[in-house]
Amino acid sequence: MRKAMLLLSLSALGAGAAHAANGFFYVGVGVVRNSLSDITSIGGLPELKNTSWKAYGGVRPLDWLAVEADYIDLGSNSGTNASGSSGNTNGSAFATYAVGFLPIPLPIVDVFGKAGFARWKYDGSVTAPSSSPLGFSTRGTDFAWGIGVQAHLSMVGARLEYENFNVPNTSGARVTSLSVFLNL
Repeated sequence: MRKAMLLLSLSALGAGAAHAANGFFYVGVGVVRNSLSDITSIGGLPELKNTSWKAYGGVRPLDWLAVEADYIDLGSNSGTNASGSSGNTNGSAFATYAVGFLPIPLPIVDVFGKAGFARWKYDGSVTAPSSSPLGFSTRGTDFAWGIGVQAHLSMVGARLEYENFNVPNTSGARVTSLSVFLNL
């Protein structure tokens, strides 16, 4: 009985320390591998499949709920197609999410899902042989979602996540990131 009480007390203290380690505010930066392909708005635009970066911050008022804002650099690309047309493309997105954390019994690991909206933009230009460049720019706001897992010790943690949002006239943005964050 005494061992059971000791174990229960240590578990409660560990849960309290994990709650304190989560922090109320958090900020993070990470490396992103993204894909924005099948761009059909204008012929000859190169795909955005590259490595880039992201930054995010959030408020976590409850253990199971946070509100988060992300900036994602979707990168840029240029190239020449078989017909001799050259083109360049670049893009970025700003997203806001409600983040829900699953209540799993591991105090340093969080599994989460997030849903919200992404405000994206991409632009570019295509130059056919012996002609003037044809420019293109579009932006919009669409539903965005993501899933991920994070681990943290004290104030520092690491996160692996996948995010997805629709961008018309493309295959949609698919973003995988690995980041570090700081609980404040």
